[in-house]
Amino acid sequence: MKIENMEQYRGVYALLLTAFKEDKSVDFDAYAAYVEWQAERRPHYLFPVCGSSEMTSLTLDERIQIATTAVKHSNGVPCFATANLEPSWFAQVEEVKRMEQTGVTGLVFVSKGMADNDERLVTYLCELAEHSTLPILLYEFPGMQPHLMSGRAYGMLAETGRFVGIKDTTCTMDRIKDKIAVQGETAVMQANIPYLLEAYEAGARGVVATPTSCGANLFRKMYDEFFIDKDYEAAKKTYEDIILLDNAIDSGFCASAKYLCQLQGVPMTYVTRGNTTLSPARLKSIRTFYDYAKSHDILK
Repeated sequence: MKIENMEQYRGVYALLLTAFKEDKSVDFDAYAAYVEWQAERRPHYLFPVCGSSEMTSLTLDERIQIATTAVKHSNGVPCFATANLEPSWFAQVEEVKRMEQTGVTGLVFVSKGMADNDERLVTYLCELAEHSTLPILLYEFPGMQPHLMSGRAYGMLAETGRFVGIKDTTCTMDRIKDKIAVQGETAVMQANIPYLLEAYEAGARGVVATPTSCGANLFRKMYDEFFIDKDYEAAKKTYEDIILLDNAIDSGFCASAKYLCQLQGVPMTYVTRGNTTLSPARLKSIRTFYDYAKSHDILK
């Protein structure tokens, strides 16, 4: 079944971090408050169960509950969630069905380490898509390599009418442009901040990037300035603020982004399920950035 009106799937997809307690169990109360906080920043979509959610450290049941909680607390902002992380084909089919039942608007499929073979990748994704009627966003997830999809493969998938866009993580303009050239009605969405403005100028139609996890308001502002108001000078200025944000959280992500959310009033720890820790000096650096950003009306 082809997806109608693909233009509606362009825009800012705000990544959702996962809130953990000190014992590294999921803090669903803090997570619900964080989802509501993110929705207030007016992204076009929320993206639970993603790389920034530490999704490969979560069990299937946790991923399902996280998506369900996001939908419940999103205040009407539609949600997309990754749905093909399980190891076997039959488990992925079940995962797709369970994720669809959470109430998400759309599913996200990772390239599953198959991106080095166009035919195999396209066949796999198309066959898995047959088990859902929801729109599907593609994701070059670095956690499962090889993950970078060719423009040829993306063009083949775009032509099916089942896939509404892709989170491009190639981080090179040549490869971004390869996908833009074949995107048709779909949306190539940028994940790399240094190339965000250049990608918009080249024809990208949205953004799915790590700093949206703690500064989605800036990305919505830049999107509206660039695509709606056509005020390119204003968009460039906002982009410069986004660059500062990106650099502020780059070291120690996801903990750094969680701490920046905490400073903005979100009741979450900066605990992760990985080995990331924030030194006193790193905490001071983030606090200094936040004070600057708040005083200059960059963050709320």
